[in-house]
Amino acid sequence: MAKRVLGIAVVGIGGAVGTTMAAGVELLKQGVIDMTGLPLADLSADGLADYTDIVFAGWDLFPDHLAKAAENHDVLTYKQFVAAQKALGDIKPWPALGDSRFLSLIDGENKIGDKGLRAVIEKLRNDLRSFKARCDSVVVINLASTEKLASEGNEIFNSIASFETALDQNSPDISPAMLYAYAAIAEGIPYGNFTPSVAAEIPSLIEFAGKQAVPIAGKDGKTGQTFIKSVIAPALRSRALKVDGWFSTNILGNRDGLALSNAESLASKVKTKSSLLDDILGYEVEDHIVDIRYYRPRGDNKEAWDNIDIRGFLGQPMQLKVNFLCKDSILAAPLAIEIARCLDLAQQRGEGGIQEQLSVFFKMPMAKSETLDQRFHAQDAKLLRWLAS
Repeated sequence: MAKRVLGIAVVGIGGAVGTTMAAGVELLKQGVIDMTGLPLADLSADGLADYTDIVFAGWDLFPDHLAKAAENHDVLTYKQFVAAQKALGDIKPWPALGDSRFLSLIDGENKIGDKGLRAVIEKLRNDLRSFKARCDSVVVINLASTEKLASEGNEIFNSIASFETALDQNSPDISPAMLYAYAAIAEGIPYGNFTPSVAAEIPSLIEFAGKQAVPIAGKDGKTGQTFIKSVIAPALRSRALKVDGWFSTNILGNRDGLALSNAESLASKVKTKSSLLDDILGYEVEDHIVDIRYYRPRGDNKEAWDNIDIRGFLGQPMQLKVNFLCKDSILAAPLAIEIARCLDLAQQRGEGGIQEQLSVFFKMPMAKSETLDQRFHAQDAKLLRWLAS
């Protein structure tokens, strides 16, 4: 059977996660690594792309080819870097969107010029068309640094008609993340938002994706601390243990951490990390605190620490403490790859619009209804049923 090539166009491809994705697939092709850490590696479904049939391209504000970028991020071992270096060196980022109104602490010289929103969209679409010409199918995954918390209640986001009018008027309320999502959907390309930034989740782009029959999913990859929360919280509820307080803190020193040291970008991240606990437990945890700090010495090695105060029978207090010393990109890159494979499969099956079965991968999943089960085991089972259908 002829290979079917899946292209993943990454927004922020020069970041730690983007370079780790590209390096990981190259190392799989060479047989340097096994499939540990890839959640769907043991599963098969007709049409699901093989990991070794994936190619990468994408946008980044920094012009460095991916070998230089990966060397700077220092996620790979020396042996892994040497093996992947040539392939990574062949991938050079396309010019990206930069707008200090939405992202103030991350900036580079590899920018699309200020040509008006319609011209910018056409540039993005041209990039995607060129990439599609050498692939059988393409998926866009947003891995860019977190933008400030957008006002999703803005009336220009209520319908695709109002959104397109705002595009014509070069509205300052339309963010780069929204423009990437719009360009992908306009090209008929599935889109996944792995960031907390507001993008395809606005009603106008949900409507647009439905009309175009384009699969979309998001938002904010559920990699470390929130993943652990979605596992522990259902168990506490099952045992009728009352959660009085849940204190979560993170320290990380990569580019994502730097972006989050801006208060407005941090607000976007805290919103997604705080969203699922009350839904799982069925009541509001009054003292649920989420704290994220940029701490440069850690680089990509993130520490997520949780203190959970619970009450049991006879009102007796107890505590649970979790200290997750994790590697941010090592957790995130496999999930982003799996999201892309599943979005591609959804498109092959003719399933456009919101892909709720991918909720297991996200902190704040897009859903077709107001009720969404946030328990990890339930979300995982839903995805497996979909893959087997």
